[in-house]
Amino acid sequence: MSLAMSRPEAPPAPPAIPRAAPIQYGTALLVLVLVAGPLLPVLLQSVLDGALYDAEYNLTLANFARLARTEGFGLVLLNTVVLAALTTLVAQFVGTLAAILFGRTDLPLARVMSEFFLWPLYLSALVLSFGWYAVYGPAGYLTMLWQSVLGEAPWTLYSLAGMAVIAGVSQAPLAYIYCLSSASITDPSLEEAARVSGAGTFRTLWRITLPLMKPAIAYSAVLNFTVGLELLSIPLIFGDPAGITVLTTFLFNNGISSPRPDHGLVATAAALMLAVVCFLVWLQGRMLGNTRRFITLGGKATRPRPFRLGGLRWPLFILAALYILATVIAPIGVLVLRAFTAFLSPMIPLSEVLTTGNFVQIFEYPVYSRAVWNSFVVSLVGGAIATALIGLVAIIVHRSEFRFRGALQYLALFPRAVPGVVAGIGFFYAFALLPGLGFLRNSIWILVIAFTMRFIPAGIGAVAPMLLQVSHDLDRAARVQGADWWTTSRRILLPLMRPALVGCFTILFISFFKEYSTAIFLFAPGSEVIGTTLLQLWVQGEVGLVAALATIQVAVIAVCVAAVRGIFGVKLHG
Repeated sequence: MSLAMSRPEAPPAPPAIPRAAPIQYGTALLVLVLVAGPLLPVLLQSVLDGALYDAEYNLTLANFARLARTEGFGLVLLNTVVLAALTTLVAQFVGTLAAILFGRTDLPLARVMSEFFLWPLYLSALVLSFGWYAVYGPAGYLTMLWQSVLGEAPWTLYSLAGMAVIAGVSQAPLAYIYCLSSASITDPSLEEAARVSGAGTFRTLWRITLPLMKPAIAYSAVLNFTVGLELLSIPLIFGDPAGITVLTTFLFNNGISSPRPDHGLVATAAALMLAVVCFLVWLQGRMLGNTRRFITLGGKATRPRPFRLGGLRWPLFILAALYILATVIAPIGVLVLRAFTAFLSPMIPLSEVLTTGNFVQIFEYPVYSRAVWNSFVVSLVGGAIATALIGLVAIIVHRSEFRFRGALQYLALFPRAVPGVVAGIGFFYAFALLPGLGFLRNSIWILVIAFTMRFIPAGIGAVAPMLLQVSHDLDRAARVQGADWWTTSRRILLPLMRPALVGCFTILFISFFKEYSTAIFLFAPGSEVIGTTLLQLWVQGEVGLVAALATIQVAVIAVCVAAVRGIFGVKLHG
């Protein structure tokens, strides 16, 4: 054998120009611009005595004093806190109870009811609000049926309690997911010890299972309280007509709805809201870090034994089924039914009012059909762009030696603390401040940019866990063969991440498709989306068109969820 044949093949030469640094620094800079771009103008506007885009203005702290002296602002803050607190109580009670019933007992058809229970998580609170109005509003189907038989209905949605029920039901799946995850990994030996000691089912649940779920309950409670502070659609639809104003509707009414917006007041209120939500998100992080002391799962692959409900099995099943029927199936079902009728009333036979006229009108009028098309484009294109960015961020944070990867991770997760209305106001100011971006301000691309910023954390949550499961040996093997960081990422890591990227894209598609709170501050004629058009139609009293457009949104999301779970087997929740 010749000497030349015995030599090992030389590894390929590394690229002449290092590619890692430009890609990593470029990605970090892009994320910094996306996150800081809309927030800095809000903070700056809050300390100016004029509009940010005016030729002259001065720095001042007078806006904070004016906000504090604004008539009724104290009541606005009180309403906001009360609504968020009541919403959290409803969501935590229902979500925790559902996690125990569906996840830890022998309740019949628990898995099927669990799927129905999660549906409010997939839909926007705006659509759910319309569904509740169609059933339980003053002219709602069940309200009219009750009045025709029993007299005045004993419920009202136009109150803090009524709004809290709607919001609590829509947010209960968040508590359910966290509590179910906690309940499923409880050390079964603790419960078995309680049973051996003579404790019954409910005593074991109360003394053992529930205390071990306290971290999950507390963490999801802070999360639900945060979401409750950010609510816009429910207070806008049910609170405004009753004269109940919360912080989000205060921003809406003094911002986009006002003929002469007080930019200083709006920006100051937005900055206050941002500060409070930032604190709550920080608190969530602290609580999540402290939950490790409650971990009881050992090294054995064990699964807790379901609790037997005995004689209560079927009564509890009936109660759970009635809850799902009343809070999920009825609002969505009646809303869809309303879309196919000229008028919906229990006093009029359904066969006399069936029609497809609402959908015909949606697709005949350019402004309505354009909203549907724009929503598809924003969700498809924006979701794809955001998924690519998120995949790149995840690889840089978890599989690179980028010196600022820790800061990049924090920056990418920071939008969790940015309410949708604050993001919308911030992007409005940012694009107004930069005249060269006027062509984006009146197009759907500003929505793509704003939605991408809003939902980066959701995408990171879908991608990062799978990336952390990929062995570092693959990276090292590629490096030994002479591949640089980008080649390793492109040829090895990204292909392995495809299932996670599919899940990420689906989550982003659904999130983009149902988002409205950011869009209402940014859309212009020609860049409407379904959410903004729904609000406009509601103000105009076009209930049939509202139901038809909401039905289209529900149908698209339902198909998307079914396809991604059936074809790819990807779960869209924790």
